[in-house]
Order: sequence, then structure tokens, then C-alpha cells
Amino acid sequence: MRLISSAFVEPGAFTAHAARLARQGNADLFLSGPGRPGENSNLIGINPCEELVVTEKTKRAEIKDFAFSGPGPCLGFLSYTYGLTRQGISFSRTAFPLGHFKKYAALILYDQAAKKLDLYARKPKDALGVEKILASPEAPDCGFRPPKAAQGGFSQSLDRDGYVRAVKKTLEHIRDGYTYQLNLSIKFSLELKDPDAPALFFHLLKHNPAPFYAWFKSGPYRIVSTSPERFLRVSDGQVLSQPIKGTLAFKGTLAFRGRLDESLVARLTSSPKEDAELSMIVDLIRNDISLNCEYGSVRVDGHKSTFVVDNLLHMYSNVRGRLKKESTCVDLLLDAFPGRSVTGCPKKRTLEIIEELEPHSRDVYCGGFFAIKDEKNMDSSVAIRTGYLDPESGAFHFFAGSGIVIDSDPAGEYAETLAKAEKFLRIQKP
Repeated sequence: MRLISSAFVEPGAFTAHAARLARQGNADLFLSGPGRPGENSNLIGINPCEELVVTEKTKRAEIKDFAFSGPGPCLGFLSYTYGLTRQGISFSRTAFPLGHFKKYAALILYDQAAKKLDLYARKPKDALGVEKILASPEAPDCGFRPPKAAQGGFSQSLDRDGYVRAVKKTLEHIRDGYTYQLNLSIKFSLELKDPDAPALFFHLLKHNPAPFYAWFKSGPYRIVSTSPERFLRVSDGQVLSQPIKGTLAFKGTLAFRGRLDESLVARLTSSPKEDAELSMIVDLIRNDISLNCEYGSVRVDGHKSTFVVDNLLHMYSNVRGRLKKESTCVDLLLDAFPGRSVTGCPKKRTLEIIEELEPHSRDVYCGGFFAIKDEKNMDSSVAIRTGYLDPESGAFHFFAGSGIVIDSDPAGEYAETLAKAEKFLRIQKP
């Protein structure tokens, strides 16, 4: 793709442009609110000109051929259910696609730190409509009003008693040795009076920023992902995964004299239960990426680092490696999919147990979003804090879950799950 224009744009103006593109243009957005230091990249694909819809018959070679052919990056997602097909696990049939990848006629790259916007296009004429939108007057509050919920509130696939029973059943499986850690989720459904997905997306981006926001159109569905978790990044062959495990909900501010409240950080990082969750997942991810990383290159640093998002204090670690010369980022991605932090250990048996315990299809939730540049460059997120709007029914479906280990408290895990869903649950409140 060729560079058409560059400009210095304030973050508020860029967000207004992105909102217009979501409403007026055929655009998919990968945006980053203030999250971990260094997460400043924003990417908008405009007017898809090539698409690959993933089915059970789609081969690895087809995904690689699509991702690495033609100009420009490939943006898209894989559903959690696609991971089940890779493991040979039967699942409840769903109309939601297993995955969807696109290439675009035009592309916007925006560096939030440098306030620099670059517009690329396959041909100059492909950028004409985009340039008009970028030249329109700024409307800072464009699309920030959330849609209103219909009367009746929300429904959930597992109520409190149902979730507690499922956690207790999980603990039985752990004691019997079938799993060591299992991520258990709830599906929430909310009927909206005015099913305006862009309004919801930008309202959440403004009030609940996180490093890996995604707005993606797939058939009739409008996906809203507000993930704080990186799955896999490959930068010139250097691999980074940043699994999140360990959560502490809090009220009010966590800042104390300009720093994080060290007592709360210590409470989270010294918890044996939270430590066990993160340490197990880190070990498993080391194993997953080792399949496609050079021998001896896989290592861990920043173990039990912390950050804040959505009034939650989270722990994470950096798992690094160096991609083998014969492996591509898509090989790495597919061999590690779905992510360990949203499944468990051992992966296949845990996935089977999840299918037994959860009365819903996860669809895109716990899958992943990907921006693939070439064989050795990619970034991706784990699709947590994620939902989608079905315009035909007017329902917004979203999900939340928690990791269960041997010393999990069922009532506590339910409370943590609701805390993770809180920003979506607030939609129903006046």
C-alpha cells in the first residue's frame, strides 16, 4: 500500500474521525486506549476488498496464504469455537462464524503518543472518501452516548446458584485429576431499545479505556471487544505473550500519592491462589510457544507485574521467545490457540469439561483478534471483555469468566465474574 497523506492529529479528533468511519464507512477498528505503557498503536481498515470467512474445512495453508498475500495487513478474528474444532471437540452449533479475516482498500495508522496519523491506500482513489471524513469538523462527543436498554434487564446463562454449582463441579474434576485450572464463564444477554453498536463501543472506549479495543463487522454481527490482554505479538521474529491471571476488584481510586496503593498490590501478588493461577498459565504458555520458537530462547520476565483496568487490579507476566526461521506468526498463533489463560490445563480435557459445564456457546469470546503484517510480524489480543450485537434480534450478548483452581471459593469466583462484566452491566442502568 502507498502512503497518501500524513498529519498531526489530537487524540480527541482522531477518536471523532474513528467514530465517523465506524458509522459512515465500511471500517473495522483496532484501537488502544491508555493501558499499559507503550500501547499507542491504532489501526483502522476501510472498505474490505478481500475476505476469508473461516469454517471447519478451512486449512492452515488457506489462512497463511490469505494473511501473507497482497498488499497491506490482514485484520480479523478467530472464535473460541474454532479452537474446539482444532482439538477435535464437538460443540453446540452456532450461527456465529468460526473466524473472519479481511484486507482493505485503505488503512489508517495512528500513533497516539506522537499524535501522527498516516493514511495508506492501494490506489489514490481508494482514499478519497476517507480524506473527506478526515477533513470534516471535529465533533469530540461523536458516538459517545450509550444505547438504552429495554425494560426487563438482562438474562444470564448461569445465575448465581448455577455458577456456584459449576465451580463446585470444577473443583471435583480438579480433585479427581482431570484438570488443574479451568476458566468458567457466563453469557449475558441484554435487549437494547436502540441497538446502536458504534455508540456503545465509543462510550466504553471513552469511559473504560484498555489496550486492545476492537470494533469488527462480520455478517450481521457487530463485535465490541474491550480486551486488556495481549495474546501474542511477533516483532521481526521476537515473540511476546502477556497472560493475565490474578484479579483484585476495588472501589474508588487505586492511586496513592501518584503511585499504586502498594498495600493492594501486595495483597494481590502475595495471594497463594492468584500466584498459582498466573504461574501455571505462564508455564503452559512457555510450552505452547516453544513449539515454534528456537530452542533455549523462551524465557519469562516481569513475573507478577500489575496494572489497572476497569477498576480491577490484574497480574501478568511477559513470556518471550524467538520465532524459528521455518515458522511463521500464523503457525505460532494456530498452535497456541485458544489461549491458555481462557481455557486451562490440560487443554483438551479442560475444553471438554468447559463444554459440559457451560450451557452456552462462547462464540468470539475467548477467541482472539489479530493484526498480521507479514510472516514475522503480528499483534493479537485475547477476546475477553467482549460481546456482540445481533441487529436482527436487537440483543447484545457479552461474556465474563474466572479461572478456577483448587483453592477457589465458588461465591468469590462469581463475584469476580460480575466485576469483570460490570462495565457492560451498567448499560441497563439509567
